[in-house]
Amino acid sequence: MPEQSPLETAEGDPFGPHNLPYGVFSTADEPDRRRVGVRIGDHVLDAGAAAVALGSPYAALLARPGLDALMGAGRTAWRDVRRALTAWVTVPAHRPDIEPLLHPLATVTSHLPYEVADYVDFYASEHHATNVGRIFRPDGVALTPNWKHLPIGYHGRAGTVVVSGTDVVRPSGQRKAPADPAPVFGPSVKLDIEAEVGFVVGAPSRQGVPVPQSAFRDHVFGLCLLNDWSARDLQAWEYVPLGPFLGKSFATSVSAWVTPLEALDEARVAPPARTEPLLPYLDDSDEEEPGGFDLRISVSLNGQVISEPPFAGMYWTAAQQLAHMTVNGASLRTGDLFASGTVSGPERGERGSLLELTWNGTEPLDLPGGARTFLEDGDEITLTAWAPGPDGVRVGLGEVSGRIVPA
Repeated sequence: MPEQSPLETAEGDPFGPHNLPYGVFSTADEPDRRRVGVRIGDHVLDAGAAAVALGSPYAALLARPGLDALMGAGRTAWRDVRRALTAWVTVPAHRPDIEPLLHPLATVTSHLPYEVADYVDFYASEHHATNVGRIFRPDGVALTPNWKHLPIGYHGRAGTVVVSGTDVVRPSGQRKAPADPAPVFGPSVKLDIEAEVGFVVGAPSRQGVPVPQSAFRDHVFGLCLLNDWSARDLQAWEYVPLGPFLGKSFATSVSAWVTPLEALDEARVAPPARTEPLLPYLDDSDEEEPGGFDLRISVSLNGQVISEPPFAGMYWTAAQQLAHMTVNGASLRTGDLFASGTVSGPERGERGSLLELTWNGTEPLDLPGGARTFLEDGDEITLTAWAPGPDGVRVGLGEVSGRIVPA
């Protein structure tokens, strides 16, 4: 009986041919040679080698050490390359050329798949923003007056975006508790996570020309899971009046796999009803396509699921964030990354940060390895997610994980 082809994925495999996320990998025998890969089941296809072997016109985009060339080529190229890849992994006639170019996922090393140009992080979950407001302003209004009129965000540090599996060194900095007479310097004692979704820009835009919501698909290549690590004690002391800085800039982890927007067509959903009128550039009531994504995220601490945040409930959509980010004329560059902000739902088990899950440390989580308020050295956080796909099949998003090592 002939051996089953790796291209014959199990029924319902979330990484079947309906998905085909992009990444960059190297092999043990050629550790310094990075290649564009496409995940199919529990294997990775060397996409550049496949393009060369089949005489594809897309070899110039795929036979590269990163995704930047493909990302910058624009929407038509993204669509055509995806169609070609789908044919390569599904048409039996291609198997003699394709099968030798497959590598077991467990045997390859993943790398950051593109050069991060700029990084912006938003604050788009009403549930998260409300929880944070209640924690820090218990006697005041939870949401700030501007929150429902614009997507609040901050400009992060592109150089410390790291690929899943990279250890995170506990950051040090100034911190000052309310009762302390003066600040002290040392390792963060309130190290936290933020379960988020990142959107990766492919096609650039011209400076001075805003990008409307309707052009979202023309500029955004795909999305990935993202963990915005946060030192809450450093952040609390520094963020007034200008916002997050050292409490956020030490590390941001992203998945090794970028899921194309086209793979998530079945997961598009309408965002929650808006309770305040929006200015025209943010008004999405007449948009042809719903702006939300039905992504089901799971957060694990040392293998124990601690939260399942629902992305469908995010108040501000990625298209609105893109429009707001460029409305002042700021340009997009290939490799720009913008993140959703912490994903949280209305229930306690749907909160996307330890700050919320433990109510700033006052309600510890009871876990098999011991109670947790914030992260301890050696803790490992893993985010996974899936979305509804065609014919009831799930679309898997590449996981993002990171382990805390001492300062």
